[in-house]
Amino acid sequence: MKRLATACAALLIAAPAMAQDIAQETVDQIMSMLTDMNCQMAPDDIELEDDGGYELDDVICEGGNQFDITLDADLNETGRRAE
Repeated sequence: MKRLATACAALLIAAPAMAQDIAQETVDQIMSMLTDMNCQMAPDDIELEDDGGYELDDVICEGGNQFDITLDADLNETGRRAE
């Protein structure tokens, strides 16, 4: 039981570090792209996917609509799901 608790604690501590694995240049490109789309989000909500793409959580666009957006490794939008 202690091992499970230790493993869970390690994952929680490592989670912010995982988000920081994304190059600042990439974060800047994504944030600029969202500005051009009249959308905004917290940069900490950009997640690197296993396939090299990105998931953008809680993107709020003009009109107040909120989405999760997926991008491929070249930052092309591959999906959008309304929340």
